[in-house]
Amino acid sequence: MARAQEDALPQIQHLDDMDWEMNRFGSLCKFPFHPSPDDPTQPNAGVLRYEAGEGFVTHRHDFAQVWYVIEGEFKYGDQTLRAGHIVYHADPHREYELSTETGCTILFLQYQGPTTGEAPLYDGRMNLENPEREEDYDLNL
Repeated sequence: MARAQEDALPQIQHLDDMDWEMNRFGSLCKFPFHPSPDDPTQPNAGVLRYEAGEGFVTHRHDFAQVWYVIEGEFKYGDQTLRAGHIVYHADPHREYELSTETGCTILFLQYQGPTTGEAPLYDGRMNLENPEREEDYDLNL
């Protein structure tokens, strides 16, 4: 079957070709796909790695997202999630506090909310020199 001229070609990245970056809560991330001025509707797609003792506080988003736990385990609200769990967050949503005693790696896909129309944030959230200070958190609660 012939490809139509307007069909988008796949974009392919390998995580090993990227350096780890700091995210807003201090964990490490690699997001090969993310919104940019050239492609503002691209989703945030990548991995977050939390070392033992790390996590994040309860916060809220207007975009939608899906997580897949690749390795490790963590406490999320009143549940313990382990490798193989999948979490879907509709838009808008509240994320419970996350904490891990062992460390974990999570595949994230954050995308424009189908009901809110709000896009995920990358610049200033996933590519930081230093984590945000707790007093500067914009938790959108």
